[in-house]
Amino acid sequence: SPFILLDSCMAYVVGVLTVSDRCSAGQQEDKSGEALENMVKEKFTESVVHRKLVPDEVEDIQQVLLAWCDQGVHLILTTGGTGFAPRDVTPEATKPLLDKECPGIVVAMISASLQITPMAMLSRPAAGIRKQTLIVNLPGSVKGSTENFQSIIPALPHALSLISQASDKDQHKLTK
Repeated sequence: SPFILLDSCMAYVVGVLTVSDRCSAGQQEDKSGEALENMVKEKFTESVVHRKLVPDEVEDIQQVLLAWCDQGVHLILTTGGTGFAPRDVTPEATKPLLDKECPGIVVAMISASLQITPMAMLSRPAAGIRKQTLIVNLPGSVKGSTENFQSIIPALPHALSLISQASDKDQHKLTK
């Protein structure tokens, strides 16, 4: 299992899922996934990062999200598929899997982005919790994905700690 206990060194297991027809077909380099992996490793130095590429297909996206959640990944960052184009289906793939939505994370990201570009209002991210995993949809561009991720970093350690505590309490109930 990729589970690492949360502690003061902020060792998280993070999944970075790039949703892109072109990247998954090998026609384009996955620069956003790489940039996010580098940011995670820089901000949370003890973290383990898993990366995958899938096309813009609901079933392919959900298959990876479900597998990573079942494996106890703490944080999943998706990049791509949050816009207005017909093939942008990442939020539609994510939302049905969530136990709880996290609208504050979405508001924080869009608010921060709107300070930079009015085009932020064309982003449709979802964020929420499934089991003990926080899932956050980010834009597909390097600039958009890293700026959005940067905007939520201050709250992530506390959020992941709370999710972990909830998981611990559930485990404790099961063992009584």
